[in-house]
Amino acid sequence: MGASSPDVIEVEVAFALPERQCILPLSVSEGTTARQAVAMAGLEARFPELPAATFSEADLGLFGRRLRDPEAQRLKAGDRVEVYRPLKIDPKVVRAERAAAKTR
Repeated sequence: MGASSPDVIEVEVAFALPERQCILPLSVSEGTTARQAVAMAGLEARFPELPAATFSEADLGLFGRRLRDPEAQRLKAGDRVEVYRPLKIDPKVVRAERAAAKTR
């Protein structure tokens, strides 16, 4: 993954479903934000069964750390932007249900 000029950096965009994952290497301009990189990755074409908002509005992270402001987070060479799926079940609810079941 060699950069073709000093203004270009190499990054990855990752997204996964329970049954498959996709990690796309991208060459982007310095100053590209995490949100812009996700848009450039074209994940909606690779996962047509999902609504486009899955990618345009998703929480994003870098190497497992959630970004507070992905629209402002400028990427560095080697960064991996992760697109997080929305939770189907609130983990707090699951823990409470599990604890209630143990006391019965």
